[in-house]
Amino acid sequence: MTEPIDELILDGNAAAGVLSEIYGDDMTTILAECGSCGQVNHIGGLVAYVHAPGIVLRCTACSTVMIRIVQTPRGNLVDVRGKRIPLPPAKI
Repeated sequence: MTEPIDELILDGNAAAGVLSEIYGDDMTTILAECGSCGQVNHIGGLVAYVHAPGIVLRCTACSTVMIRIVQTPRGNLVDVRGKRIPLPPAKI
């Protein structure tokens, strides 16, 4: 029996442990800007697919892949080509 598709879709908090192993800190509160549409969201708020050979984090607005993480016996592979670090808010 296959799982319903809704149970396979999580938020970015599902990747918190792996991100912490890689970066040594809680990355779920870090802001990330989609390289495609410009939507800004916390990494913990991205759409996460974790039931695959790796973890894929997608933009909540346009579904562009922002972060890919694959853990191998030789190390972790992290691809963040779809993510930009947003500019800090302007001071008034």
